[in-house]
Amino acid sequence: MKGIIFNLVEGFVVAQGGERAWDSLLDTADLDGGYSSLGDYADEELFALITAYSETHDLTLADTTRAVGRHALLGLAERYPHFFAPHIRTRDMLLTLNDVIHPEVRKLHPSSRPPDFVYTSTDPDDFVMGYSSGRHLCFLAEGMITGAAEHYGEGVTVSQSACMHDGADQCVIHCTFDESRG
Repeated sequence: MKGIIFNLVEGFVVAQGGERAWDSLLDTADLDGGYSSLGDYADEELFALITAYSETHDLTLADTTRAVGRHALLGLAERYPHFFAPHIRTRDMLLTLNDVIHPEVRKLHPSSRPPDFVYTSTDPDDFVMGYSSGRHLCFLAEGMITGAAEHYGEGVTVSQSACMHDGADQCVIHCTFDESRG
């Protein structure tokens, strides 16, 4: 996994509890934490960090992963505003993941393996997308959708009708947007 994801996790942990919280989490996860944004790191290290954070904060893995995703998306919007500026709604940005954003990610980081999304509904307020990834980070995607909605000033309700964690071939993520809740 690309180091930028680890940098975003660090940003989340530091925002929640300061630099010492990050150092403590690294100790708990038994990791050294020298993550370069361009480096490649084992997926297991990310899972160890999320698990350690969940256990030390009495949260579920899903809730921790969603919180990291939300925070990460807001960090990505700051670092890469050109991916977000052309859009005024979350749905519009989500529709660019496979054809615009992920190809750019692959150009910048050729060894990256971003997830694949399939859109089965393009209704402006109710949006359904399939998520496929060998990493099974659908909860990270949910959090990122929530962060994107926050970035665009929208409210969103996110749920799944199928999940790879429960044996499905892909996750089916439902998003209901409400511009008045942003």
